Amino acid sequence: MTLRFLRHFLTLLLVACTLQAEAGITRIAVIFAETDDAGPTNFASLLGGIENTPGVEIIRLTLKDFEEPRLSQLLQANAQRGGPIRLAAAGGNIGPIAVLYPDIGEPYRSVFSKIIEGIEESTQTKVSSYAVGSSFNAQTISGELKRQDIRVVIALGRNGLKAASALDKEFGVIASGVVSVPDTEVRTSAILSLAPDPALLFSRLKALSPKTQRVFVVYEPRQNAWLIKLAKDAARSQGIELVTQEAGDLKSALTIYQNIFAHADAKRDALWLPQDSATVDESMVLPLVLQESWSKGIPVFSSNVSHVKRGALFALYPNNVELGRNLASSALGMASGSPVARGVLPLRDVLTAFNTRTASHLGLTPSKAQQQGFDLLFPEQ
Repeated sequence: MTLRFLRHFLTLLLVACTLQAEAGITRIAVIFAETDDAGPTNFASLLGGIENTPGVEIIRLTLKDFEEPRLSQLLQANAQRGGPIRLAAAGGNIGPIAVLYPDIGEPYRSVFSKIIEGIEESTQTKVSSYAVGSSFNAQTISGELKRQDIRVVIALGRNGLKAASALDKEFGVIASGVVSVPDTEVRTSAILSLAPDPALLFSRLKALSPKTQRVFVVYEPRQNAWLIKLAKDAARSQGIELVTQEAGDLKSALTIYQNIFAHADAKRDALWLPQDSATVDESMVLPLVLQESWSKGIPVFSSNVSHVKRGALFALYPNNVELGRNLASSALGMASGSPVARGVLPLRDVLTAFNTRTASHLGLTPSKAQQQGFDLLFPEQ
C-alpha cells in the first residue's frame, strides 16, 4: 500500500463524512485488493447479503479508482446524488470463527442455541461450535482451533469464557452470556453483558411513568460497580435522581429495601432490581419488594423477565438472536483487524416484558404505540 494510496484513501474518507446523506440510502464503498485473481466475485462470502439489503448500495472500487481523475469524478458524482460513501476493505478471507458455549441442560441450552443461531446467520463464514463442560483441556481446545486456522473465539456463559481465557493469547475473544466478569478477564476480552443498558431501562421508565423523578437501586459492588457507573450517567441524562446503596449480602439488602419503602414517595419514586445475586433473590427479596410496591404504589422495574410475571411493572431482557448477530459483527471486525474495545458493554439487544395488571393498579396507561413495543405481556393473554 503506497503513501499515495493512503493519501487518497484519507481524502475520500474525510470528504465522504461531510456529505449529506440521501434519505433512505446508505452507500458502501468496497475496496478490492489488486492481486492476481482478486475481484468482486472472490469476496461473495464476505459481502454476504449486503447488496440485497433494502436501502444499501455498494460501490465497487479497486486501487486504480484512487488515481486523481477517477477520485474527483467519484466524489463529484456522489455529491450530486447526496449520499456519503462508507468504506469497507475487502482484502481477503477472515477465516472461520469458533463459539465456545456451556454444555448445560434446558432451559439455558435453548438460550445459547438462539445466540448461536444469530451468529451463524450473520457471519457468512464457517462457525465451529464447541460445548464446554466444567472440566476441559485448554491445550486440546487450542490445538483444535489452530488446526482449523481459527483466530477469533466467541465465548458464551461462564464455562465458555473460562475456557477462552485459558487459550493461547493469539486468539481474539468476544464474550457474552454473562452479567459480569472478574477484572482480570475484563482487561483481555471484549464482553457484551446480559445486563440491560440502564439508559434503555430509564428511557422506558420515563415513557411509562413520566412522574418518576427518583430511582432507588441496591447492588453489590464486585458484581455491578461497572453497571452503576453507567446508570448514574444515564439517569442524569433522563433527569432522574439515582439513589444507589451498596449491600454485601441478602440480609443487609433486606434491611435497605425495608428502609427504602418506609420513606419512598409514590408520587415520584421507583425501584430498580438489577441482576445481582447478593441483593436480589426470588425467595426473600422479591416477595418483600413486590408486596411493598403493590401496597404503596411504588413502580418496580427489573433486569429479569421472570420478575414481571410475578408483579414487577416491566423488564428488559435479551433478544438472543440479535445478540448473536451483534457478537458476529464484533467477531468479524476483530478477525479483519479492526480495533475492538476491551471491557464490559451493557446489553442493547433487548425485548420488553410488561405487566398490565400492575400498570392498572399503579394508574399507568401505556399509549397504543407503547403497547405495540411490548414483546411479552403478563398476565398472559
